Amino acid sequence: MIRENVPLSACTTLRLGGPADFLAEPGSEAELREALTWARERGLPVTVIGRGSNLLVRDGGIRGLVIRIAGSLGGLTVAGETLTAGAGAALTEVSRLAADRGLAGLSFAAGIPGSVGGGTVMNAGAYGGELCQTVVSVEGLRPDGTPFRYTAEELGFGYRESRLQHEEVLLTRVEMRLTPGDPEAIRAEMREFNRRRAEKQPLNLPSAGSTFKRPAGGFAAELIDRCGLKGLRIGGAQVSEKHAGFLVNLGGTAADFEALMNEVARRVLQETGVALTPEVRILGEAVRA
Repeated sequence: MIRENVPLSACTTLRLGGPADFLAEPGSEAELREALTWARERGLPVTVIGRGSNLLVRDGGIRGLVIRIAGSLGGLTVAGETLTAGAGAALTEVSRLAADRGLAGLSFAAGIPGSVGGGTVMNAGAYGGELCQTVVSVEGLRPDGTPFRYTAEELGFGYRESRLQHEEVLLTRVEMRLTPGDPEAIRAEMREFNRRRAEKQPLNLPSAGSTFKRPAGGFAAELIDRCGLKGLRIGGAQVSEKHAGFLVNLGGTAADFEALMNEVARRVLQETGVALTPEVRILGEAVRA
């Protein structure tokens, strides 16, 4: 169940990143508890990742145990207007199931390549929708294996924000409340959102999605474009020529990508006075010790 020295580049949509000392991909809550116990007995730090769609792992990799919750812990159930999803379920899969059952509220997630757990942690959203609009409660485990449950009110949701980003917890289940709708109308909305994504976003190249959070009163992509940074390249990392809010991997390193993020933020601050905040989560070490 636990593998050693596993490259994490295959676990991120950026296709970048050094190795995890150890990697576990638990298929059940019992296996998740076992992995936590294994790490605790050895005094190893634990890092949790999902489908890696909003993640930059540095070239030196991640020390200790990485727990990847993606595909595993992915069960889905629907009861009335309540949809319960395992944290590893893909947001695209959840949005399709909701549409099939005539439940509205997740159309915006049809093209988001992350997991329910990771999406809830960061309050993922697009096209005016956010997961906080549907989440009722979450369940999971703390590093010592004790369970927890938070209601939506306790999660402290904000723009790309929740309390879960600031606590060492592992989500296992997310409960959502949706609203009845016409299945075909919901699917039509999903198709429209995906058409707009394909038209505007560089979906043919590895990326981590939107690189920076939306600043107050504007959009990161507009500021980056205004500064003439479309196409800017450092090593194998480039500001997309199709959408300035996306930085793409043309065959570089995590160091290239991070350097480009920093340079874009520096230039935008210098030229507009606006400080861009990364939306991408950065983990690991620049060089393996």
